[in-house]
Amino acid sequence: MKKIILTLTALVCIAGTVFTGCQSSAKKVENAEEKVQNAKDDVADAQRELIKARQDSIADYQQFKKESEEKLQANEKSIDDFKERIAKEKSEKKAEYEKEIARLEQKDTDMRKRLEDYNEVNKEKWTAFKKNFNNELDELGESLKKFSSKDLR
Repeated sequence: MKKIILTLTALVCIAGTVFTGCQSSAKKVENAEEKVQNAKDDVADAQRELIKARQDSIADYQQFKKESEEKLQANEKSIDDFKERIAKEKSEKKAEYEKEIARLEQKDTDMRKRLEDYNEVNKEKWTAFKKNFNNELDELGESLKKFSSKDLR
């Protein structure tokens, strides 16, 4: 008798656990639909963030390009001004100056081409490019200042 009561009690506990632990098919479908909707919302959020990041990146590139173009144009003006100065002079160093002007002018042209051809999407590479380009552009500007301030005589 003790065995039967003990067995029945164990069976009732197991059956109760099984019935309370199981979800109905409708509840499973509802949970799955909720998960799908959450995933769709996450995808939509990610797409909005991607679009915003692209727009920010394009705006950053355009601003950088505009600023760099202004600096490159200022460099070209300095080169042209110095060319005019050495054209009027009959200095012994005229050939040396013309050679240096040609080198600086080529560097200016190469930098302009690098800026136009840049198309990297990676943010880390873009940041490195910007930093290096700005450093080179500043160095070129300083070289032009020093060179153009030389006395031609």
